[in-house]
This record gives sequence, C-alpha cells and structure tokens, in this order.
Amino acid sequence: MATSSNSSLSGSSVSSDAEEYQPPIWKSYLYQLQQEAPRPKRIICPREVENRPKYYGREFHGIISREQADELLGGVEGAYILRESQRQPGCYTLALRFGNQTLNYRLFYDGKHFVGEKRFESIHDLVTDGLITLYIETKASEYISKMTTNPIYEHIGYATLLREKVSRRLSRSKTDSRKASVTTCEENAPVEKVHTFRGPHWCEYCANFMWGLIAQGVRCSDCGLNVHKQCSKYVPNDCQPDLKRIKRVYCCDLTTLVKAHNAQRPMVVDICIHEIEARGLKSEGIYRVSGFTEHIEDVKMAFDRDGDKVDVSASIYPDINIIAGALKLYFRDLPIPVITYDTYSKFIEAAKLSSPDERLEAVHEVLMLLPAAHYETLRYLMIHLKKITMNEKYNFMNAENLGIVFGPTLMRPPEDSTLATLNDMRYQKLIVQILIENEDVLF
Repeated sequence: MATSSNSSLSGSSVSSDAEEYQPPIWKSYLYQLQQEAPRPKRIICPREVENRPKYYGREFHGIISREQADELLGGVEGAYILRESQRQPGCYTLALRFGNQTLNYRLFYDGKHFVGEKRFESIHDLVTDGLITLYIETKASEYISKMTTNPIYEHIGYATLLREKVSRRLSRSKTDSRKASVTTCEENAPVEKVHTFRGPHWCEYCANFMWGLIAQGVRCSDCGLNVHKQCSKYVPNDCQPDLKRIKRVYCCDLTTLVKAHNAQRPMVVDICIHEIEARGLKSEGIYRVSGFTEHIEDVKMAFDRDGDKVDVSASIYPDINIIAGALKLYFRDLPIPVITYDTYSKFIEAAKLSSPDERLEAVHEVLMLLPAAHYETLRYLMIHLKKITMNEKYNFMNAENLGIVFGPTLMRPPEDSTLATLNDMRYQKLIVQILIENEDVLF
C-alpha cells in the first residue's frame, strides 16, 4: 500500500505488560484509546465532479495534487478526501489527516473499499478503522511491543489438553501436522480464520481489547478461541482449549453473552435475582453482608460449567448471601461495566446537578445511550433493588445503602485511577440511588 509515511491502515496486534498473575483481568486501556481516536471528517467537494466513480460520494474531488489535498484538509485531525492521481489517471488516493501530517493511501475497490487486507462496505468505515489503528499504534507502541508478556492463556484453563481426543486425531492423521496457529491436529482441520467481532471483544491469550471495526482478530473454527492475529502465533499447534472455559459466563462481554444465548439479559442476572427474591428479600443486610468467598467462587465456576442449568437452590447454597455475592461478582468481572465507560462521565456530570428535576432528566438522557443489553440488565436489576427497599423494615437496606454497595460495582471510571474512583464514589452512590428510587419513571 502506497503511503506518504510509515504508518499503516492495516490491523495489528496488541498486548500488555502483565502483573503477577491473578484471575483474568480484561484490560481496558486499548478500549479507552479506541474511544479517544479521532473521528472521520468528510471534506465535501463544493462542485459536481465529472466522471466521478459511482462508488464514491461527494468526498471525491477529482484530479488534484497532493498539495491541493493538503490545503483542503485544513490541518483538521481525521479530515479526509478522495482524489484521482495526476500522474496516474484512473488511480485513486485517500488523503487523510492524522498526527499533524497528511497521509496518502492508494485506494482500491472490488465491491468493497480497501487499502490493505481489510475490506469495508463504505469509505467512512475504512477511515474510522484506519484512524483507530493509527491512533492506538501511535499512543501505545511500547505497550503493544510487550504483547505476549505473561499471557492469561497459560493460567486459566485454555491450555488444557483433551488428551484422548488429541490421540484419536493423531492416529487418524496421515501426514505431519501442518504448522498453523490456533488449530487442531486433524489432517484437514481449518486454520484460524480472520474474524469480525460484533461488539467489544477481548483477546483470550493476552486479555487485551481487540480493536477496530472489522477483522479485529482470528477465531479457531474448531474450538472457538478468539485471539489477536499476532497472539495466535503463540498458541500451541495442538491447542485443544477447554470449551467450558471458552464458553464462560463470567468475565464475558455482556452484549456478547446475551447474543450468544439469544436472551434479553445474562442468565446469571435472571437466575440469581429469581433466587434472591424467592428467599432473600427480608434477609438482614442483603447485598451488604458478604458470603464466604470460596462459596461465591464455587457459584461462579458452576455458572461457567453448567450455564443456565446451574443449581443455586437452598439445598446447595443455604446462605442467600452467597448468591447475592455471586451476582455482585458477575458485575465486577464484566470487561465493560453495566454503566459503560462511554457513559460514565455523563452519569457523573448528571449526578453533580443541583436541581433534582434537571438531574433526573439528565440521567434519563444518558440511560438512552446505553447499549440494549446493558440497558435491559440495568432496568431489570433496578426493579429488583426497588423490591429490596420495599422490605427495608426487615432487611435494613434502603436505596442509599444499596447505592453504596452497587455504585462501584456497576460503574467504573475509564481511567484506572484510585484517586478518580475515590472522588467519584459519592456520585456513583447517588446515581444508583436515583435509579432505584425512580425506576418506574426512568425505565
């Protein structure tokens, strides 16, 4: 791909500098950078250009020089135009402003638009993805270079070899295993395929966000492992990931889980709330009193193992605080909180308004920005917590108390800052309190 700089619009892989291993921590740094990336700004040609290709829009300016293109972009980050080459008529170039310079890319079309491997339905999507890639590679080059440091893959069950299954496949194989990443040992097993993930996804090798609009990584068609393309090089050739862990419930993106199970809300939320309402509405200190950590972890593993067939009844877990703790843990383990990083600051600003009416209206407006699965999950939880407050004379839990418990559980600041978290705690509490007290109005 021809360009005026060493930058590239093609995808690349990411990773992180990992701390000493703990249970999976899905890293949000690259997700935050994607949200900060410049947005495309189409510079429209004021005149109708003759012989404009039918698959280009008003961003096409005809035959102009690089210097003219640079002038039209006006130094605006994310601004772009399309032009026809002066030296090679019939060849088209994307001129894009990024990093205080104009980048020029040879542009192609074969039913979809592309400048590298990725193909897009629209120029707008191509530029959006390109700006995300350029921004992340510029801001996080050192971070990216440490991609494979202490991968979570080696610690959380993915590397479990199903030895009998592998042995059977090896015995059937008539040729040596092909050297391919993220695949099985069967002779004609498919190699990993570039995959487009709908909604935010995290790499199951390095735990970092898989950025971009399309083709963010690869997926093994045999076992379903989702990883960055570069991370796939480090997964064993005879990889047989534990499917129960790959199809996990906890630590999985909320939207992804809901779509996978064709449900309105995550099963954990439905099952735990149903059990708590059946036998815990009058339990003193419900959600404030902690259950035993090891028992809560046991519930978590049961959900990951059994899905919606899990048994959380009193015969298995007589202490209802264990179920309440498992529900809170589910929310804390989400890679993107129920109240998303995108909306966090807007909720905090709404909480700071002095007028109760204005505050309520502002909260309602921000609620409308939540993804459908997040909105529905929050709505269902608030209806449940309202029922908890209606039994306050038994459980001693009012909306303010529940706000203290659920504020930091449902919303976390995008930046991993202890100071920011401490400064925002009272507003986090207030937001949840408002949502509970006004659930019938807000939802």
